[in-house]
Amino acid sequence: MPAGRLGPAAQSARRPPPLLPLLLFCVLGAPRDGSGAHTAVISPQDPTLLIGSSLQATCSVHGDPPGPTAEGLYWTLNGHRLPPELSRVLNASTLALALANLNGSRQQSGDNLVCHARDGSILAGSCLYVGLPPEKPFNISCWSKNMKDLTCRWTPGAHGETFLHTNYSLKYKLRWYGQDNTCEEYHTVGPHSCHIPKDLALFTPYEIWVEATNRLGSARSDVLTLDILDVVTTDPPPDVHVSRVGGLEDQLSVRWVSPPALKDFLFQAKYQIRYRVEDSVDWKVVDDVSNQTSCRLAGLKPGTVYFVQVRCNPFGIYGSKKAGIWSEWSHPTAASTPRSERPGPGGGACEQRGGEPSSGPVRRELKQFLGWLKKHAYCSNLSFRLYDQWRAWMQKSHKTRNQVLPDKL
Repeated sequence: MPAGRLGPAAQSARRPPPLLPLLLFCVLGAPRDGSGAHTAVISPQDPTLLIGSSLQATCSVHGDPPGPTAEGLYWTLNGHRLPPELSRVLNASTLALALANLNGSRQQSGDNLVCHARDGSILAGSCLYVGLPPEKPFNISCWSKNMKDLTCRWTPGAHGETFLHTNYSLKYKLRWYGQDNTCEEYHTVGPHSCHIPKDLALFTPYEIWVEATNRLGSARSDVLTLDILDVVTTDPPPDVHVSRVGGLEDQLSVRWVSPPALKDFLFQAKYQIRYRVEDSVDWKVVDDVSNQTSCRLAGLKPGTVYFVQVRCNPFGIYGSKKAGIWSEWSHPTAASTPRSERPGPGGGACEQRGGEPSSGPVRRELKQFLGWLKKHAYCSNLSFRLYDQWRAWMQKSHKTRNQVLPDKL
């Protein structure tokens, strides 16, 4: 190869990279023209302004003539040419721009304010940041799935949008000693959340807060103080099964498995059930399920599809006095009650609501006794075989009477 000549690879390496589309990044610095003899400067460079502010900017061309003059220059903002009445010539090489009542930046990386020559080539560019300072973050909530980690989320502010890139940092430290620590795993359960995976102490309260920072300022949330043992939660109860109770028309049996994550820890658990009719969006909640893993829903509508969900609240972890945090609801499980020739009651719960015909003192006393039995034991492990047999007999007897009566008439 002749001396002084570059090979194809070297020539390619020396070529300048192609220009990216303007809207994908904010133009920085002052590009030169092809000869390198002329440069232009936008002033102020990369300003940061509050929404509603005004901007006075200039584009000045420097270099030996002949070259671009102010008469031929024009401005664009995010690729759109600005009206000429917003500009005025200050001298042969300087074009001024006046913008009033600025709106928030269309992109958090800054809007592109560009000065062009008459032929459309770029002479200089500036990033224009228009927005609001961050507001005080609030509504911090945290929970732990295994007493070794901690997940927190927060609300960014009353209005939220700042139109500028705003950085949120979750900070934490032991309450009475220790240094500030910064959470590193963000966006784990949403845009404003962070996960601390390990190295947390038990039986010692933590102080937790969020700091928000952007080009216009910073804000800090109130400090949340908590003990890991007081914010333990679980996954929803798995293996939720809903089935009929023999031929009983107004009941469904619900069974589930305790969440396995906390099986090795000393804790108590309580459960809630909620259910709804297939064509309804309104859920009814059963609170009196206690710590059992099965329950019966009674007083339901015969021949109706129900969706059922269960959730768990672990509490008393190693003696904690806090109420615990409810898990998410389990996935809906569907089942239908048997059909009936007679209208059934309208609601349900883990207790008997009655609904049988009463035609004498003995039957009323039996009904009251069975109602008491069900109210105090329906979500326990007691046997209901006798009760179920009695209910089935009552329903069969009622159907028989309905079939015989027309013949007697």
